[in-house]
Amino acid sequence: MDTDFKYSNKVLALPLFFVLSLWAVYWVQIRFDYDFVENGILPRTISGLQGVVFSPFIHSDLAHLYNNSLPLLVMLAALQYFYAKETFSVIVLGIICSGLGTWLIGRTSYHIGASGLIYVLFSFIFFKGIRTKYYRLVALSLTVILIYGGMVWYVFPKVDEMVSWEGHLAGFVSGLFLAFAHTSPQYQKSFKYEWEHPEYDASQDKFMQRFDENGNFVNLPKPELEPDENYFYSNWDVMYEIVGDKKNESEAES
Repeated sequence: MDTDFKYSNKVLALPLFFVLSLWAVYWVQIRFDYDFVENGILPRTISGLQGVVFSPFIHSDLAHLYNNSLPLLVMLAALQYFYAKETFSVIVLGIICSGLGTWLIGRTSYHIGASGLIYVLFSFIFFKGIRTKYYRLVALSLTVILIYGGMVWYVFPKVDEMVSWEGHLAGFVSGLFLAFAHTSPQYQKSFKYEWEHPEYDASQDKFMQRFDENGNFVNLPKPELEPDENYFYSNWDVMYEIVGDKKNESEAES
């Protein structure tokens, strides 16, 4: 239902907190001249497994961090607003699944950056919206494709040797998997008027009964009631007729 999409402070707080944590890690790296790269994912090594958790928070330079921050702000906000119940599991499982996928198929070098999570969010939001067939979520899917559709090229090798296409591919596949793994309620448009309901029966509607099959306004059949001074009639036509009859009788008597 439309009421499932409710704004809360988390819509802004979650993406801001996550992105600020990336910048905080980068600040520590610059301020204390510490190289976190070795804490990234080193495929098919035991020590490289630590990067499954740490790599999304590690960036090589300011441009790398900036390029990842903007998509994260947008897509984390969209995720929290439209898929609030799935947000936590998508982020956590997305980081783990994309990290393990990179660890399995990646080149023998350190893989760092939050781009794997970005591809998880991109893939999840797109495929989940298409699956629900709900017009708001489909529109969100198309918007994501329109803005970030060019990202798809970077899941292929040799497009850019400097980026981890393996991390992008692992994130994209992980998001697709999560889109099908998470069950969602059947969304439908909320009904504002009674006649919008599928079970609406016009023949039982008092207002619609005042129209014939051609759409002409007609009076309802008047009930056969005996005039009674102590009886209150709900039908104004009947009451008027009765009052009129009494008036005529009084005039005749006088």
